[in-house]
Amino acid sequence: MTEAERQGRGATRGRECKVDQRRTETMEYPSVMTPREIVSELDRYIVGQHDAKRAVAIALRNRWRRQNVAPDLRDEIAPKNILMIGPTGVGKTEIARRLAKLAQAPFVKVEASRYTEVGYVGRDVESMIRDLAEIAVKMVRDEERERVKVKAKEAAEERLLDILYPASPGKTRRAATPSAEGGVQLADQTSHGETREKLRKLLRDGYLNDREVEVEMTSQATPMLEVLTPQGMEEMGANMKDILSQIMPKKSRQRKVKVPEALELLAQEEAARLVDMENVAREAVHRAEQSGIVFIDEIDKIAGRESARGPDVSREGVQRDLLPIVEGSTVNTKYGTVRTDHILFVASGAFHTSKPSDLIPEFQGRFPIRVELQALTQPDFIRILTEPENALTRQYVALLETENVHISFTDDAISALADIAAQVNARSENIGARRLHTVLERLVEELSFNAPELTGQTIPIDAAYVHQRLDPIVSNEDLSRYIL
Repeated sequence: MTEAERQGRGATRGRECKVDQRRTETMEYPSVMTPREIVSELDRYIVGQHDAKRAVAIALRNRWRRQNVAPDLRDEIAPKNILMIGPTGVGKTEIARRLAKLAQAPFVKVEASRYTEVGYVGRDVESMIRDLAEIAVKMVRDEERERVKVKAKEAAEERLLDILYPASPGKTRRAATPSAEGGVQLADQTSHGETREKLRKLLRDGYLNDREVEVEMTSQATPMLEVLTPQGMEEMGANMKDILSQIMPKKSRQRKVKVPEALELLAQEEAARLVDMENVAREAVHRAEQSGIVFIDEIDKIAGRESARGPDVSREGVQRDLLPIVEGSTVNTKYGTVRTDHILFVASGAFHTSKPSDLIPEFQGRFPIRVELQALTQPDFIRILTEPENALTRQYVALLETENVHISFTDDAISALADIAAQVNARSENIGARRLHTVLERLVEELSFNAPELTGQTIPIDAAYVHQRLDPIVSNEDLSRYIL
């Protein structure tokens, strides 16, 4: 083979290696749901607000798309942060709750009103990234424990057999043979291994479930002290506790439990030993940086200019502190530094007393996608009471079923409830779907109180029952302001 041919084959192998590496990097991240599937899943729990669902679904899918882009371009693709605007009770927070289950990524929901400007008493904005890192660590740790679950269970089984039949391996003696009732009886000369296998079979078949054993549990000693730290340095207190707990010796104590519980406790302890926490922390930081999502609720509570009146001393200051986090910065956590350049931020607010333009211009520019959620109407209330899998009517039916009281809502009753909720919202403060909670609770209050005496009865709730219970309150405008 000539030198040119060898160089050609070497170049070909090099290209194949690069292709394999690119394919490996592409396959590292599993596919998530398509935007249409995400919207369909959100439709199961949230009525209407199609534009908001579409925006969230596209943003979530773009997280996966970016991971499959070539590495040289991947770092240049910045997330398109979302600002959801709409009155209270229309589904902004519910979208966040459901998004957390669909994200398959580290997700944290925070309240903007909890944070204060640096120098004032309260939480600093970097704590939201530390919370995201904690959630990522828990997610990766749970995955690792699930991966080693079989090995941990096998090791726990061996430890439990040592407790049930303590004898030195390899020693032959007049062994104890387990009986079918879970007892132990003396038998003829048999090997330790044979008896151990018989005991293992009885353990797996459940014959020993009623027996109690003593297990020694080891736990990390936690110092009973409170570390007071300055504003913005809460992490120092947590780190100080970790250092002191590592210095103090581990505590071990004996617990007397049934065999199934002992097996579970030992399996958890073995799983913790098999998981490498350094790798967990490294993978968690990577996930938080590359696919983390932060949902900032009540963003309108920090919208305001310095010239505004009232106790808004830290509103614009919180925006200034949030700005570098949203733009991209480095935050120190107990698991390492976390860069926020590719974390997706979704903010939401009602903006009743303010408007998005009251946010500082730099902060507005970091949320390029704006979605307006519509106020709910009477037809929306009917759908909310009937369509979602967790509809309020279904919840009350299930609650009273526990007392063996069977209630059912007729169509005219649901229509009457929706009319009353829309009427009270229009006449007083519009709190959206939350009005249905107060209306329904008032409706079934009498049934809930008397349920233990109504066991076995079937009670239909129709429009006449709804008007009988609620009309006296609805007709009195002053009273309905306080009760409904």
